[in-house]
Amino acid sequence: MIRTFLAVELGEDLRNRITLVQRDVKQRLGREFSTDIRITWVQPSSIHLTMKFLGDTDEHLIEPIREAVERAMTGYGVVHMPIERLGVFPRLQQPRVLWVGPSEQWEQGDEAKRLTALHRAVEDCCRPFGFASEGRPLNPHLTLARIKVGERYVGQALAKSGVMDRPIALGLLAVESIMLMKSELRPTGSIYVKLWEVRTNRHGSLSDDVT
Repeated sequence: MIRTFLAVELGEDLRNRITLVQRDVKQRLGREFSTDIRITWVQPSSIHLTMKFLGDTDEHLIEPIREAVERAMTGYGVVHMPIERLGVFPRLQQPRVLWVGPSEQWEQGDEAKRLTALHRAVEDCCRPFGFASEGRPLNPHLTLARIKVGERYVGQALAKSGVMDRPIALGLLAVESIMLMKSELRPTGSIYVKLWEVRTNRHGSLSDDVT
């Protein structure tokens, strides 16, 4: 068994811009930190848009899942998601996840509906393999950090820094393919390995098995 998830990869330019924002926030928060706070920052090379977390996966299912995702994506075109907001989950008073993502206005528009439909199609095609649907709508975001200890202090520091109020315009994330990623847990953090990639057009399947 291997641990896997389905994700969308970032372009190099977008990743570089996000890295600068992550570095800036880290420096701003660093001035407020104490021993009561512990944050895990996501490595820039590992930042991605998760479409579905599968978890423990039988290796014999890797190819059948690829075929199912390819069929599910037939007829879907590229969706462009602007990265223009810094946010937290679940709330600023006690943040557990720091992320960048689209604006609330974009989330109400047609592109968001297309992304939601694609997400639903991916969820549905994974169900026959024993992967249950999450039961909640897609909340598209790119995780920058996870707050492990001291959520309240981090929330206060974020509010004091003013970083949450600053508009950002990092560019577009083009949802034009979905990858199956293998997650390997190591003492230094998770390492992600791409197993295959399927494009959103009818004839664009990529089978880049790198294991």
